[in-house]
Amino acid sequence: MPGTAHIEKALPTRLDAMAFRVKAALFRLDRVRRNAFDAVRHGGTVRFGAGAEFASAPIVAESRTKLWTEASDAERPLLVGKIHNLRLALRRIDGVEIPAGRTFSFWAHVGRPTRLRGFVAGRELREGCVIPSVGGGLCQLSNALYDAALEAGFDIVERHAHTQVIPGSLAEVGRDATVFWNYVDLRFRAPTAFRIEADMDAEHLILRFRAVAAANAERMPALTAAAGKGPNNCLSCNVIQCFRQAAPTAGRTGETAFLLDNLVPEFDGYIQSVRRGSDTLFAPLDGRRFKKPNYAWTTKGFAEIRTSTLATLIRAWKSRRLADQGAARQQALLDAAERLAQSYARRLGPEATHVVVAQNLVPHLWRDGHLKGRSFDVLMTALPMGVLQQRLDRAAGRHPGSKTLGDFRADPALVVAEAAALERARKIVTAHSDIAALFPLKAVKLDWIMPKAAKAAPIEAGKPRIVFPAATLGRKGAYELRAALKGLDVTLVVAGADHEGAEFWRGFEVERRRPGPDLFVGASAVVLPAFVEHDPRALLRARAAGIPVIASRECGIPRMPGVTLVPAGDIFALSAALLAVLGWDKPTLAHAA
Repeated sequence: MPGTAHIEKALPTRLDAMAFRVKAALFRLDRVRRNAFDAVRHGGTVRFGAGAEFASAPIVAESRTKLWTEASDAERPLLVGKIHNLRLALRRIDGVEIPAGRTFSFWAHVGRPTRLRGFVAGRELREGCVIPSVGGGLCQLSNALYDAALEAGFDIVERHAHTQVIPGSLAEVGRDATVFWNYVDLRFRAPTAFRIEADMDAEHLILRFRAVAAANAERMPALTAAAGKGPNNCLSCNVIQCFRQAAPTAGRTGETAFLLDNLVPEFDGYIQSVRRGSDTLFAPLDGRRFKKPNYAWTTKGFAEIRTSTLATLIRAWKSRRLADQGAARQQALLDAAERLAQSYARRLGPEATHVVVAQNLVPHLWRDGHLKGRSFDVLMTALPMGVLQQRLDRAAGRHPGSKTLGDFRADPALVVAEAAALERARKIVTAHSDIAALFPLKAVKLDWIMPKAAKAAPIEAGKPRIVFPAATLGRKGAYELRAALKGLDVTLVVAGADHEGAEFWRGFEVERRRPGPDLFVGASAVVLPAFVEHDPRALLRARAAGIPVIASRECGIPRMPGVTLVPAGDIFALSAALLAVLGWDKPTLAHAA
């Protein structure tokens, strides 16, 4: 039988396990006693970003180790648990700054790994076997810390080697440090202040030390690989006589979780084309069941559907009290997205090794570490916040009198978090051509789903009607449209409030309409020269009705018959496009003026 050749001593018994727990409890009490009187303090740490001296400090050591090292599929459940445990521990380690001369203690920062704190069964090396244990797998982090401490030349205060080498681990080169709450610890210090940066991508654990000055000790040379066979694994050794032996799990250990918000038809079709029967769908509500079209994702074919009713109801209640524009609204949307992201994260199990996530949830999930150790794709409907704010700043420079172009900017830390997550993302999925152009190497460009619309009735004689399918906002190109229409004998149809001022359209013949089926009645053209437009549904509906469309490239719709694209902010190009669509030449324009 596989694994039986590894048996070199008597199998552990339940009595042995009980004796181990008693001894461990006594050792823990002794460690508490010693820590209380230990002259070496563990305090004096500050969190990430507090020390400005580390902003440009050099990297003095780096350790990079593989996350996935299973020898067989049977071992995968413990690796999935290990990665989840590492994800939790990294929140307590990443960004910790240790003052000069202070001692870093692994357990002082990570704390006890318990189920109440979210830790799950991972793999632990005990008595020559890899066994399932809550918090198991944290030794990969302590190994990396020890490896980097040696590389940086730090003073090792306490370190314990593993009793057996796990293939693929740093124990193979003698750079391992086992830990066991709380009496088997890893502790080290340096003569200079340093910061720990701990991260995981989908394949690796990456740990770095930054220090203002290099440590005085010489760097340790790499050691040669240790000889010997690897330990047995309770999920694959087939030593059925052992009481710890576990049958291969039938649980899900490699599923995709889809973390969604408001329904986007293009994404709904895409998800159905890539989902598997073992995957989980997270949605605010079951929109089809509760007759809520904005959440009516297709739920068929998923292993499980998880909803966040409370977070959704809170958002709905608060949104009723918001203005349709302004800084308060934008901040409320960010807060609601954070609440939904946190609700999802609490139920995002270790088995979700890949995530497909709505863009508005990404910065919050990234900041809190929930995407570490996972591959993920982003469903993008908007420009990245950093790019968006740059465009708004440029537009505000053109129109310093605008009341809306500078009314809101996101928290810089959130902007940085989103940018870092988008850089790490495996794919960017979007139907918006302007967004896709920002990610040429990993964008998955979807086709817009054209809405069903009746063909527009023939235009009646009289003044042409130019429809501006938006509220009067600087970011929608209101200033450019006003300049381009000056002197033209047309009726302007506006679909929203005048947020740039009550007198903004003074001198123009303006007709007010609500967005809806009647917006395009009698329209000669639909014009949206926006600096920012994330949801060009109105333009697609106009085109489906056979109405000419003039839009900026920033609106994200492709070139197609009946659509004229112009650069945002280019009044001359916009004017030329208007004249061409209306069939007017320059002498006619001069006569009308």
